[in-house]
Formats: sequence, structure tokens, C-alpha cells
Amino acid sequence: GDILDDYLRTDGVWILTRNKQFYKTNNEKECAEKCEAERNFNCRAFLFTRKKLQCLTLAENAKMTVTFSSADAVLYEKKIYLLECKKGIGKDYRGTEAKTRRGIPCQKWAEKTPHNPNYTPEKHPNAGLDENYCRNPDGDESGPWCYTTDPATRFDYCNIPACDGQCMQCNGEDYRGEVSRTESGLECQRWDAQEPHMHGFTLKHFPEKDLKMNYCRNPDGELRPWCFTTSPTKRWEYCNIPRCTTHPPVSGLGSQCLSGKGEDYRGRIAITESGNACQNWNAQFPHRHGWIPDRYPCKGLEENYCRNPDGEKRPWCYTTNSSVWWEYCAIPHCDETEQAIAGMSIMQHDCRTYFCSDLRDNYCRNPDGDNSPWCFTTDPSTTWEYCNLRKCDDHTQE
Repeated sequence: GDILDDYLRTDGVWILTRNKQFYKTNNEKECAEKCEAERNFNCRAFLFTRKKLQCLTLAENAKMTVTFSSADAVLYEKKIYLLECKKGIGKDYRGTEAKTRRGIPCQKWAEKTPHNPNYTPEKHPNAGLDENYCRNPDGDESGPWCYTTDPATRFDYCNIPACDGQCMQCNGEDYRGEVSRTESGLECQRWDAQEPHMHGFTLKHFPEKDLKMNYCRNPDGELRPWCFTTSPTKRWEYCNIPRCTTHPPVSGLGSQCLSGKGEDYRGRIAITESGNACQNWNAQFPHRHGWIPDRYPCKGLEENYCRNPDGEKRPWCYTTNSSVWWEYCAIPHCDETEQAIAGMSIMQHDCRTYFCSDLRDNYCRNPDGDNSPWCFTTDPSTTWEYCNLRKCDDHTQE
């Protein structure tokens, strides 16, 4: 195809840029060839003046710098640098997203702190490792990523929507597409409007939820993206967003201790802070609820482990006590866990923390120094009970 097919043309526009190179060419195609061959910087665009036949290759495009009108100029911008979505696994993504899916700013690819990178602009000059933008230099199946500015997290994936349609991962909390009609065809109300429906979901109060225009979003952890409608008789409705065919990015096994609100906690504590055993997320007894694992595939709702699927203050669970619907769980903070592990050898005789008590599965244990091992029961009317264990004699080694 034509070399200019990879560029977006805009007549009568000039952009101010620091990094540029001047060339004398006869036409736009020759100027495009200069841009493709540019070695002084990553050429994102070029300007061509028809009167003087002047060619300027540019390191920036109109998204990155100031523009003003110039009758004789024609601006050609590389389409790949204008896309804020990924094709496939995003190996060619060249957008400007610069934070991880958890909102942590990315580290610049050329810097060595807080993390010493394996992938640098010098080692991978064709990977587009500019500034601190999310990229996929190693062809990771989970998509673009970056080294983070958090010393405790070396790297994480970025939320880059797919170009091939308006699809959603998980429950669409990170959906950033432009569908703006509900599943019944109603037009969505703008998020910055209070008519015909007043609401509190504004960009000011939820800056990380991308509540732009009247696009369908999921700022509150619903089943899928939704919006307020422009119909006075229908306050809100779900949008019909197809599920992506690719799997959502996965980084490690999730946190085993409490960090922030614990939304990424994936440990195995299954007891509330008052000592109630947790109800299995797949069960509807003794308490009926809507947090069903199949409906929320990315919330980690396994077994009866404490989780925070709805952005509560910290992880919680429904209890097996029929008179207590749900309770928070006592999850050790990550810094506390590290300190306790470091001092465990001198604290074994006085240890009362969960990781010291080996609270695996539903085995009988004695974490609180009671008369003998015990467990919480599956009988709603009996909170706990001692286990019938035989005492070891003096000659028994185990």
C-alpha cells in the first residue's frame, strides 16, 4: 500500500516541537520516507510545506504539543502513535498511557531507580520505549506493562483497551470504550450532567474511573458497565458490552497480606475478626447474597477466603453464624507480616498470629492457647467446639 496510508493527514496545521529535522523533498511521500528512516529520534509525525517543498520530521504529534493554523502546511501523524488501544497483545502499542492498572505511575524506561530495568531504549531501540509509557517489548501475552515507581512492585500491567471492538474484561471495571447506549437502546446521560437524573458519580469524586462524556462505565463494581439514561422514567441501565476473548492480565498470585484496602488480597484466612468462620462464596446458606464467583470472575472469590470485592475498608466475608450476616477479617498488614516472619524464631513460644497457627483448610488447631485444639463448626447453631484428639504418650515422637 501507499506509505501515506499509515499517517493521518490534517491540512493547515503546524505544531511546535523541540525535536525536529529539516529536509528538502519534492513531495509528501519522500518526506514520509525521511520520517521512516529517521535515526535522531522516534519520528511520530512530519510537516510538509507545499510552497517551499520543505520537510520537517517530528518527535511529537498533535496530542503531545501545541498546534496552530498555518495555511501552507500539511501535518501527517503516524496513526500508530494516535491509538490509545492495543491490537492483539499490544506489541505495537505506542500510546501515552503511563500508569499501571492499579494506578501506580510508571518508571521511565531510561531510568534505573527504583528498579534496574532489563528492557531499555538502548537495548531495544525499536520497541518504542519512550518516557514512561506502557509498552510490550517482550511480547507478553497479557499485554503492555511497565516498571513501576513503587519500590515494592517491580512491574505491573496497564489497562489498555482492545482496538478490535468495544469489549470488557472481568466485570468491565476497566472498560474504557465509547459505547454510549444502554442494552435497550436508550441514550446515556453525560456523567457531568445532573439532568434528568441527579447522582454523585462525577469525575471530581471518581477521578480514576474515566467518567467521560456519556460513555458506559462501571465505577461501583456492578456486574457490567452501565450508565444513567436520558429517559426521565429510567434512572439507569446496563450496557451491552461483549466480553473480550483474551484473558485479563494476571500479575503473580495476588497479595498474601493487607495492602491498602486489600482488594488484591488472595490469602487463605477464612475467619472474621470476632472469630466467626466464613461462609463459602458459592453457598447461599446461612446467608443469601449476590457475590457469586461465576458472576465476578476476577474477584478471587474462592472457597470461603476473606476478600474485598466491593471496595470496602478491608477484606471481609459472610459468616456461618446465622445471626451475623458479614464481618471484616483480621488480615495482617504487609509490613507487619515481614517483621513477624523476621522475628519468628524468637517468638514461637508467644505467637498468636494466623500464619504461625497453621490454619489450613478446616483442620483442628489451637491458635489461642486453649485447653486443646478446636475449630469453628459448619453448624449455624454451634460456633465452635473442641476436637476429639488423643493425647500423645511420652514415647510418641509425632
